[in-house]
Amino acid sequence: MSISEQAKKMKLAAPTLAASTNDMRNKALSVIEEALKDNKEAIFEANHKDLAAAKENNIAEAIVKRLKFDEGKMQACIDGLKQLRDLPDPLGKVSLMREMDSDMVLRRVSVPIGVIGVIFEARPDALVQISSLCIKSGNCAILKGGKETAETNRVLFNVIRDAVIKAGLPGECMMQCELHSEIDELLKCEKEVDLLIPRGSNKFLQYIMNNTKIPVMGHADGICHIYVDEEYDEKIAIPVIIDAKTQYTAACNAVETVLVNEKIAEKFLPALRKACEEAGVIVNENLSGEEFRHEYLAKEMSVKVVKDVKEAVEHINYYGSHHTDSIITENDENAAYFEQMVDSAGVYRNISTRFADGFRYGFGAEVGISTSKLHARGPVGLEGLVTYKYIIEGHGNIVGDYAEGKRSFKFKDLL
Repeated sequence: MSISEQAKKMKLAAPTLAASTNDMRNKALSVIEEALKDNKEAIFEANHKDLAAAKENNIAEAIVKRLKFDEGKMQACIDGLKQLRDLPDPLGKVSLMREMDSDMVLRRVSVPIGVIGVIFEARPDALVQISSLCIKSGNCAILKGGKETAETNRVLFNVIRDAVIKAGLPGECMMQCELHSEIDELLKCEKEVDLLIPRGSNKFLQYIMNNTKIPVMGHADGICHIYVDEEYDEKIAIPVIIDAKTQYTAACNAVETVLVNEKIAEKFLPALRKACEEAGVIVNENLSGEEFRHEYLAKEMSVKVVKDVKEAVEHINYYGSHHTDSIITENDENAAYFEQMVDSAGVYRNISTRFADGFRYGFGAEVGISTSKLHARGPVGLEGLVTYKYIIEGHGNIVGDYAEGKRSFKFKDLL
C-alpha cells in the first residue's frame, strides 16, 4: 500500500483518535511501557545490529552516540512515559467562553492538530518520545527515522503499534516510513497530512520546506552560546560550560560558542583552556565571520572575546540559530538585558544549555525543538501538538437580526 493510501486511512481514523478519552490514551501509554519492558531483549538485539552496521560503514561518532539504545535509554523512555501519563489532558480545554447573546455562547476548545508527519534523526528513543506525545495529544503519527537505526526503529514501532491497538485505539493512528524515497511521497500528501516536523540539518529542513505544501514546524542548526559576563561566579562558569559542551556533544543544545567579556578574558581564558584540555575539548579562537555559524556536534567549540553584554547579544542574534543561549553573571541588570534582548527559544542564566529538553521541562518528552515562532517555540510537548476550534451553541440565531438592529450582541466573558 502506498504512503498516500495509508495516509488517507489515517486521515479517516483521526477523528476517532481525537474523540478518545484521556483515560484511553493514558492506558495506551501504560501498555506501551509494559510492552517495551517485555520486548527489551528483541529491541537491544536489533540495536546491536544497527551499531555493528554503523561501525562497518564508518559512521561518524556523533551519529553513533545518538543511535545507541541501551538500558539507560530504555529507562529514560519509561520515565518519560510515566511523566507524560501524569500530565493533564491537553484536549478539551476551554480557553475562552463568551456569551454573545442571552441564548448564544461561544467557546474556544483545544483539539489535536490531526495527522502529523515527523522525520527525525537516527535516535531510537526519539521514536518512543514522538509516538507517546502524539498518542497523548490525540494525533495520528507518520514516523520516518534515520536509516542508521532501521532495525531498532522497526522493532520499536511494531511493539508500540501493537500496544496501541491492544489499548483500544485505532491501529491506523500510526504509520512508519522506512525508505528514503517515501519522504518525497509523504511531501505530496498535503490533503491528508496536517503538519510536518523535520529534525535535522538546515539543508534538510530547507529541502522539506521547498518541496511540500504541508505546513512545516522544526528546527535546523543548534548553534548555542554561553556568554561569560564580567561579574561571573568562578565556581559556576567553567562547570556549566564543560557540561554544556561534553555532557552529550551530539545534541542540538550543546554549546558551540563561548563569548567572554574582555574585562575578564586575561584571567578567565587560561582557566577555560585548561578545563577544556582536561575534558578533551578543542578550543578554536581568532575565528571570523561565517566560521561562527558552524555546529560542531563534537568536543570542539569556538571562543570569542566581546566588549560587553550588548556585543554578546548582537553576536548571538546574528550568528546563532535562535535555539538556546545562556549568560553567566551575578549582575541582575545585565541578566535582564540578556534575557530580554536575545531572540532565542530558550534564554538561560547561570545554567547549561543542555537543559533545553522537553523531558527536563516536565513535558514528559518532546517531538522536537522549534526555532520558529509559529506555531510552537522551544521544546515541543503536548501544548505544541494541539490547536483549537470555536464552537457556538444557540437557538436559531440568524445574522440578519443583528445586522438589521432587531437584536444586539451582549458580549459577556464567562471564564
